[in-house]
Amino acid sequence: MSDQSLDKEFYDLNDWQLAALCAALSERMFPNFALFSRLMEFGDAQQMRRILDGVWDYLGNSGAKMNFEVQLDKVEANMPDLEEFEMYGASPALDAVVALFSTLNTVIAADASEVVNVANMSRESVATFIEMTADDQMSDDELVRYINTHELMQQEDDFQAVALEILQDDISRSEALSELREVACNDGYSNIGICDKE
Repeated sequence: MSDQSLDKEFYDLNDWQLAALCAALSERMFPNFALFSRLMEFGDAQQMRRILDGVWDYLGNSGAKMNFEVQLDKVEANMPDLEEFEMYGASPALDAVVALFSTLNTVIAADASEVVNVANMSRESVATFIEMTADDQMSDDELVRYINTHELMQQEDDFQAVALEILQDDISRSEALSELREVACNDGYSNIGICDKE
């Protein structure tokens, strides 16, 4: 499912750009966890929100101090167990928390392959959601075409391309982060079109 052409470009990014891209992917998936957390009374979405905000602040050189190693345990504690929660919503919620975990790892020690994994996980999350809405009479080829041409998948691919473009643009770091965060926030809608505004 991976968009191989983008993957290669991820490896040209420097450390802060990799962390920023991972944060943007996490930001876009975050409503999936926030909604699940509220509906199932699971985990601590506000704490996860503070940690993600802390990453953005750190990347923006705001002087914010956060011990990212310590936050890893907190993030891990918010990962829903898919055997315990059998409903579909647990899966995109888990992806969102795993993305945040990877973001912290990328801040601690940048690794392009980890960011590629998060980007692919976000696409897989979208693909799974689309597959659930598909006609179960479709052939495999029809299903693949349905997923790849679906509006949500096109939005996902566009988002990843735009995020990369912002980071490659000849603009200041603070401008890039501000643009990236706004695009990732997506008016509060996640990569699968979920919004947690009550």
